[in-house]
Amino acid sequence: MARSNAPSAEPVRVYAAGSLREALTAIARDHEARTGQKVALTFGASGLLRERIEQGERAEVFASADTDHPQRLARAGAWQAPVVFTRNQLCALTSDRVSTTPATLLATLLDPQVRVGTSTPQADPSGDYAWVLFRRADALQPGAYATLDAKALKLTGGATSPQAPAGRGTYAWLMDEGRADVFLTYCTNAVASQKEVPRLKVVQLPPALQVGADYGLGLRRDTRPAAQAFARALREAPAQQVLRGLGFGALTGG
Repeated sequence: MARSNAPSAEPVRVYAAGSLREALTAIARDHEARTGQKVALTFGASGLLRERIEQGERAEVFASADTDHPQRLARAGAWQAPVVFTRNQLCALTSDRVSTTPATLLATLLDPQVRVGTSTPQADPSGDYAWVLFRRADALQPGAYATLDAKALKLTGGATSPQAPAGRGTYAWLMDEGRADVFLTYCTNAVASQKEVPRLKVVQLPPALQVGADYGLGLRRDTRPAAQAFARALREAPAQQVLRGLGFGALTGG
């Protein structure tokens, strides 16, 4: 008789936010080496992944860049309520032609000559977080929301968004192509983009505009032990160390 903890021949099907690609690829590789259990990773914008699950795709674990999309699955009954397993925040990724600091960033974003790139709201939480920033900007400078809402270029995260060539990071590629002057994206994406294209700059948001992102982990109800084990592993020390090493926030601390 096979042991209950023996690996399943079928891989664990994990759907995950694109911003987790590097981290989850490493975590899944380590998990496979340690347990013998294969993990099949599918990456994309969290909202689009949630739609695919609703349409019948059989993901077992859903690692979203927010808690709203996995919570929507939970409300429908087939998924457990999500738990937060890591955190991120927005940064500004800027061209070398843009000179700005946290103190002057809002003025830069509002400059009519500066093209502001974002992801696509509703399809991708990164876009939703950018619009949270726009609302906070409006509290500082009335009218800022309308300006930013009108000028924002939704360049990623949508069903028809351009795809980066093989081997290129999406944000580094878009900025390298000159599609935007400033891109509002996760700090982890911004740092990775700067590593790929060193002339790009990463600018932290000023305190009044900072937007944090809680990443939600959902698990299909009554799923296999192998999927449950991988979901647990994401919240344990080895996986958390990988996430922290790539700039994601600690699980503890509020």
